[in-house]
Amino acid sequence: MTDIRSQALACRDAAHAVAALSSAAKAQLLNDMAAQLLADQTAILAANAQDLEAAREAGIGPAMLDRLLLNPARIAGIADALREVAALPDPVGQLTHRDVRPNGIVVERVRVPLGVIAMIYEARPNVTADAAALCIKAGNAVILRGGKEAIASNQAIAASLHTAMAAHGVPAAALTIVSDLRREAMLELLQLTDIVDLAIPRGGEGLIRFVAEHARVPVIKHYKGVCHLFVDAAADQGKALDLLIDGKCSRPSACNALETLLVHRDIAPAFLPQAAAALRQRGVELRGDAAACALVPGMAPATEADWDAEYLELILAVRIVDDLDAAIAHIQRHTSDHTEVIATRNAANAESFVAALRSAVVMVNASSRFSDGGQLGLGAEIGISTTRLHSYGPMGLEALTVERFVVRGEGQVRV
Repeated sequence: MTDIRSQALACRDAAHAVAALSSAAKAQLLNDMAAQLLADQTAILAANAQDLEAAREAGIGPAMLDRLLLNPARIAGIADALREVAALPDPVGQLTHRDVRPNGIVVERVRVPLGVIAMIYEARPNVTADAAALCIKAGNAVILRGGKEAIASNQAIAASLHTAMAAHGVPAAALTIVSDLRREAMLELLQLTDIVDLAIPRGGEGLIRFVAEHARVPVIKHYKGVCHLFVDAAADQGKALDLLIDGKCSRPSACNALETLLVHRDIAPAFLPQAAAALRQRGVELRGDAAACALVPGMAPATEADWDAEYLELILAVRIVDDLDAAIAHIQRHTSDHTEVIATRNAANAESFVAALRSAVVMVNASSRFSDGGQLGLGAEIGISTTRLHSYGPMGLEALTVERFVVRGEGQVRV
């Protein structure tokens, strides 16, 4: 038996122990895991420093380095996320539907854990803790296969969480870290249809496509985040500028950062030069269509590839559109189904925008940066799905459970 298979089998056995925990026990465990992370902060930061040094020597770019970086504030944020998950209602055992059939049988639909979740991710050590918290709260066990660039950080975080788990008698295998980072080992993990119930990749488009193309287990995924902001003719231009700056500049390496700005032709002469000046002050490179370039001297011409680009850095594609319909048509052609935003004071235009687009998250007068499980009330997110299966959009606790049927009768038979 290979190491990957034996680890996965141990994780599956541990999943039964997690599923048996009460809601109160799971909440206390997560709170203790948060406290343990803070207690072990020095060791975690030292491990992260090793990863950062190796990543810089390997020439890894700024977007990936930002995702890899841990500091006291980020560790505190990870601990806060664990506490938030601990405080959320437990979805396991939730009765979602009840119906009494004409023959008297009672048909219920009840939420139950998925079982074993495999996380495949890059450069995001916070995923180690977030995934553990969400999976355990939802009654699952998790296998974590992070990237080599974050291996020391991931192992340090897992060691801290294992300390808390041991104090509660929860098997360490319920949070399994794969230390074999060979591609062959990942491929084997993705073939374990008899053990792994769901795979969730998080990282660059290349990683996600690799997992989706080679997995035999079910996969929830999103390839990239090409997020749009449309500034309507009826927009409050001051608020629209705030949405633009926050969406593009607050954390450009995030998948919910804006990548394309669409501006209604009627307000472009007033809004776009002001917006361009504010963005350039913050180091943003602008690439626009001919109409945008005519309004903003020095703006680089956009190519067709720019409309589909997920830059993950301080670059923004800009297009002037004739009206709401033209903005919707552009987004429908170039969307990644992640997040779209409209800035407008026209309620009818807002509703038309929402109704016309099928992206997982659609915002009206709110920053794209709110497209995040924590910000949307999920406590933390295990991933974002643009796959229209049982979950769509940021995935929290409920997305890590499924509904099953429980039928209660008094001896009824089907003749």
